[in-house]
Amino acid sequence: MAVLVTRPHPDDEATATALRARGFEVLRAPMLRFEAVPFHDDADARYGAIIVTSANALRAIAPHLADSRLLKLPLFAVGEHTASAARDAGFSEVIAARGDAGALRDLVLGAVKSKQLKKASTLLYLAGADLARDLAGELGEKGFTVVTHTTYRMIPASSLPQEICDAFVANRVEAVLHYSRRSARAFLNAARSGGVEISALALPQCCISTAVAAVLRDAGATQVTAAVQADENALFEALGRALRTRLA
Repeated sequence: MAVLVTRPHPDDEATATALRARGFEVLRAPMLRFEAVPFHDDADARYGAIIVTSANALRAIAPHLADSRLLKLPLFAVGEHTASAARDAGFSEVIAARGDAGALRDLVLGAVKSKQLKKASTLLYLAGADLARDLAGELGEKGFTVVTHTTYRMIPASSLPQEICDAFVANRVEAVLHYSRRSARAFLNAARSGGVEISALALPQCCISTAVAAVLRDAGATQVTAAVQADENALFEALGRALRTRLA
């Protein structure tokens, strides 16, 4: 029996390694494909800090960061995974929130109170093409000017690999891990297209947030578990709870 990881590549590899270390067999079917968008830094723009809600945004602009002035700016990251990607890209002042855009917003507002950041600062938001919430608008309401640069897009997979469909039919999958609402929707569409929707939704669906869990529940899944906070360790704990409940 295997856990199916739907996380995009290359992050799915790290997830698979972590699961195997915990004794799980792993199958992978990335439901979103990363595609960088051309990036150009406006040298005339003056930013007080950078905000980032996905490591993919940093992955997309990494080739353009050598000797970039942006590396000298403080960077506020949505979580530790994104913060680690920022450090790897060369940013020296990286501050991590606790895993979601709301926490990132609060982190930025807290930096104003602690005098780490000026309220009138212009923020550079390195973002994806599809945003789950209007973080720029929320910060704008608090007095910030936010300049959003789309640096990447995620393309939904149109189908599941045949070996994954075969695994559902053969009852080789014991749970599915979901990392975003978009990837969850792509999974549902691909499962439907592959004729395995009923088999797939009968299994535990483990989601990184309650918002992702809602997508699966709305689709008819009955064994849906959400992580208590939006990070992978919490998601693995949710997986453990879901499997214990199933065996009880």
